[in-house]
Amino acid sequence: MKKEEKKISGEILFKGRVITLHNDKVLCPNGAITTREYVSHHGGVCLLMEIDGKIALVKQFRYAYHEEILELPAGKLEKGENPYQAGLRELEEETGYKAESLESYGCMYPSVGYTNEIIYFYVAKNCVKTQTHFDFDEDLDLVFVEKEELKKMIKDNSIKDSKTIILLSRYLYNI
Repeated sequence: MKKEEKKISGEILFKGRVITLHNDKVLCPNGAITTREYVSHHGGVCLLMEIDGKIALVKQFRYAYHEEILELPAGKLEKGENPYQAGLRELEEETGYKAESLESYGCMYPSVGYTNEIIYFYVAKNCVKTQTHFDFDEDLDLVFVEKEELKKMIKDNSIKDSKTIILLSRYLYNI
């Protein structure tokens, strides 16, 4: 028998541009009644692009951590947006390269305890140079890193972003 919590009632505590914070009253499978706070998010995409044996990363300041983070190109989905189309758009926006196609590398749930966000992974195929189209509040630096160096960077914690570590690991180690 599938265990599932049933929503009894709910309220929105905050609705922003990117996230909505919910506080729901739920009935647990064991009969207990409790609350569940969670963040709803439209999801995102994370992209791996290899050019001449090097992988493209972007370096950008991430306000929540107050530091520059190295990560694979990525972006948010608009409400109802197809992840594949978002991947094509985000790759060109952030790297200035257009992919002929994207190969799916699955998805991940970044934090199952408090958000419903899903990040879809893609590897870009047959890329050609175009130009970047940063959002008004983006300031990214594009860097290309050798595959062996990326393995070291994951191991020594130079790369801390979970979506980047997962997609790089799936790609570099064929998992």
